[in-house]
Amino acid sequence: MSSSTSLKRALSPSAENDNPPSKMPNIASTTETAAIVPISSLLVKRLSDKATLPKRGSALAAGYDLYSAEQKIIPAKGKALVDTQISIAVPVGTYGRVAPRSGLASKFMIDTGAGVIDADYRGVVFVLLFNHSDKDFTVEPGDRVAQLIIEKIQTPEVVEVQDLDETLRGGGGFGSTGGHGAL
Repeated sequence: MSSSTSLKRALSPSAENDNPPSKMPNIASTTETAAIVPISSLLVKRLSDKATLPKRGSALAAGYDLYSAEQKIIPAKGKALVDTQISIAVPVGTYGRVAPRSGLASKFMIDTGAGVIDADYRGVVFVLLFNHSDKDFTVEPGDRVAQLIIEKIQTPEVVEVQDLDETLRGGGGFGSTGGHGAL
């Protein structure tokens, strides 16, 4: 049974399903109060025939490779948004982190930025690439441009307090524990 078949069964009303059709959560809803269908799979929608489904490079790989759906030049010392032509739904309790590919970073000085995909985001997945080299970098359709890592999150309640408990470290940051001081 495919995961799409499983999802369709989970969303269709049946004697086994406790939620009548009128109370079924809408996975595509964008309102703040909308319920999200609990999912345990990474759901991916191709938005065009140029899209490539995310794939893991090996059985133990942490990330799913994200592929460009377009040709794009990342200018030297510049940046560009690369379109993947996919939208995704990550499992509830997680988010998708768009991370750099080590080969692009080490060989071509290509890095990623602004890479958080929230569980309720359903738009196109774009990858922001930074080119730290002195040469333009061309991305071709089908090139692996980043990796998507699914990470668990906690969303605790924010509580304002008058004081915080003291620690040995205190307010030291930016290298303070390594003896290098602040910036």
